[in-house]
Amino acid sequence: MYKTSKRLFFAAFIAVLGMSLVVSAVAASPDLTAKEELGKAIFFDESLSLNKNQSCATCHAPEAGWTGAVPEINAHGAVYEGSIPGAFGDRKPPSAAYATLSPILYVDRKGVFTGGNFWDGRATGETLGNPAAEQAKGPFLNPKEQALPDATELVARVCAAPTYGNLFRQVWGSPICDPANVAAAYDAIGYSIAAYEGSSEVNAFTSKFDLARKGKAKLTKEEQKGYALFQGKGGCKACHPSNGQKALFTDFTFDNLGIPKNPENPVYAYNPSFIDPGLGGYLASRADYAAFADANLGKQKVPTLRNVGLGLPRIVKAYGHNGYFKSLEAIVHFYNTRDVLDRCPGAYTEAQALAANCWPAPEVSANLNTAELGNLGLTPGEEAAIVAFLKTLSDGYVP
Repeated sequence: MYKTSKRLFFAAFIAVLGMSLVVSAVAASPDLTAKEELGKAIFFDESLSLNKNQSCATCHAPEAGWTGAVPEINAHGAVYEGSIPGAFGDRKPPSAAYATLSPILYVDRKGVFTGGNFWDGRATGETLGNPAAEQAKGPFLNPKEQALPDATELVARVCAAPTYGNLFRQVWGSPICDPANVAAAYDAIGYSIAAYEGSSEVNAFTSKFDLARKGKAKLTKEEQKGYALFQGKGGCKACHPSNGQKALFTDFTFDNLGIPKNPENPVYAYNPSFIDPGLGGYLASRADYAAFADANLGKQKVPTLRNVGLGLPRIVKAYGHNGYFKSLEAIVHFYNTRDVLDRCPGAYTEAQALAANCWPAPEVSANLNTAELGNLGLTPGEEAAIVAFLKTLSDGYVP
């Protein structure tokens, strides 16, 4: 459990120190366009938060695969403290990498929702035509994240930025900083960040898996076995397809995997009965989609599997919308045995559940996916092979 804000800030400070080397490595990537450079500058700027202590990269760090990189946080509650001490989000930061490839949220004739950004899909892309741009705007004004009071303050800080304020005007035209253009400037900030997130620095496609498909690397026998299981017995490809030269390892749909509550999530300190409704909660807020809410309660966005192993073992990483799982081994084991092992008698942490050889009850029991996981029949060796394959999906591989 989190103990003090000071402890968290210290952990974050250490992570930021370590990130400087990663930022240097990122800077060595292929040249960016002016808009991408602008988006990168905004993405890494801590001054765009109430207390000038949090940037987009604080929760979406490149060294961890563009998600949270503070081991102490990931190992416990997995949600990150905002610019205001003691203010926490409810979910683990999703990866910003490959998120730009998610389509505008839509529902098909079978009632299946696809697209959008955030775990619950609420950055639909319907307003800006770009889910990633809409997502990028959200944290700046979220009181649990960067906590700026309004878009006017955000735009003023961007326009006054000594290192990129002029670039903002060059990219979007000098009138963009006029007080009458705050709404357009706020959108431009979102589009700029999305441009960077869509660049080759973030959507790199430079994993061992990518190079193997191009004949520039070779998977080990263990990794090949894992990929065969991923495609076959493990059933992973149903939601994480690997087709095409630039496989995304997500179908951008939503699913309830039956992940347990994370008992170390700080949300329970002020809301002990908190249940994350996922996509269903967002749909319930819209008159046009409310009829679909119950059927999507508890469903969360299917994440890309790219970079799930990036930073391991140096960085403890968290997996699942609430960061319940702390290793690839554990989440693969959960997929395999969720419906086989005994039910834990209480709100066990991942470590407690593994030690007791049980799984806690799902956070949301409705709409549970029982067709594609829960009793896969994988042996321990087959689980290990799948994990070995997942580790081939980390960008930056050098043969």
